[in-house]
Amino acid sequence: MKILYVGMKYDYMNPARGYSFEHYNFYDALIHMDGGTHEVAYFPFDEIMQRHGREEMNRMLSDTVQRINPDFCFFFLFNDEIEPDTIRKITEAGYKTFNWFADDHWRFENFSKYWCWNFNYVSTTDSLAIDKYRKIGYQNVIKTQWACNHFLYRPLKIGQAERYLYDVSFVGQFSGSRKKIIEELAQQGMRASCFGSKWPSGKISQEKMIEIFHTSRINLNIATSEVNFFREMAKVFTVRKRGQLHLALPREIKDNYRSYLGKSRRQIKGRVFEIPGCGGSLFTENADNLGEYYRIGEELIVYSDAQDLAGKIDYYLKHPAEREKIAAAGYVRTLREHTYEIRFKEIFNIINPTYATG
Repeated sequence: MKILYVGMKYDYMNPARGYSFEHYNFYDALIHMDGGTHEVAYFPFDEIMQRHGREEMNRMLSDTVQRINPDFCFFFLFNDEIEPDTIRKITEAGYKTFNWFADDHWRFENFSKYWCWNFNYVSTTDSLAIDKYRKIGYQNVIKTQWACNHFLYRPLKIGQAERYLYDVSFVGQFSGSRKKIIEELAQQGMRASCFGSKWPSGKISQEKMIEIFHTSRINLNIATSEVNFFREMAKVFTVRKRGQLHLALPREIKDNYRSYLGKSRRQIKGRVFEIPGCGGSLFTENADNLGEYYRIGEELIVYSDAQDLAGKIDYYLKHPAEREKIAAAGYVRTLREHTYEIRFKEIFNIINPTYATG
């Protein structure tokens, strides 16, 4: 199948930050899935826009579609860099278009419900969003979930003597609420090694992150991050259009406020699948419909607060056989059900029934 992948190449469109999550997980998985048999054309809209400007980037996207004549256009939008009219014309020209909406738990109200109409199909990771789409009259929504790019995230081939370099680790951007949890663990004698932007260790490479997942006895997923009330309220009363900040209209204020309320819902993140996919032991906060993807207590460990987490860390550090059994079960489940290759095949089969037969 000839696929045009339209996504962001660099993290938050900044080359200095390295490749984006989408580049490592979506583009890489697309080019390797099904034995690398698909012809995947890459349209990194951020890189092209920085070189040629927004208007020219949109024109180049239209030209690229006509030139390569893809069977399927796979989009991963960020904001409004790609004009709705550009996408709509591609769809109306007969090309199959699809967008993966990333944060419908809080972006449905002020983003997804307006952009979905430009595509033949869209997907959501939010368990409540299917009904929201249907309520506004949009039917072609696919429920999916984040996953593990097993072509990239996998156990390392290292000797048993070097298997564990860390007792407890956390990889993720620094925040005050995350620091508080780490400090509360330290007060109870549980030291965690932290990596990522604004931690003393600083940002680490993709390769280093995978190494940490595999060589940590316990990997923490701390999704909670503090919300700055005043900053969030400023977002309620403003909108960003074509890279510029404007005062929001009354309807936009209403949508933004609903979006703000949605941020209180804890959603599954990619890390939940990446750590088990590297053979790591995952200790995570609970999240929306997590139990549909892993058996809690058998394939991963869920904690409720810092005190609960400290107790479980202490127990499982003292009972390595139980911990490793859970990690092994999580790894098997991930490879069996939760890779991006599996997710994309499910999507392709819905959009293009002839996909499965070649």
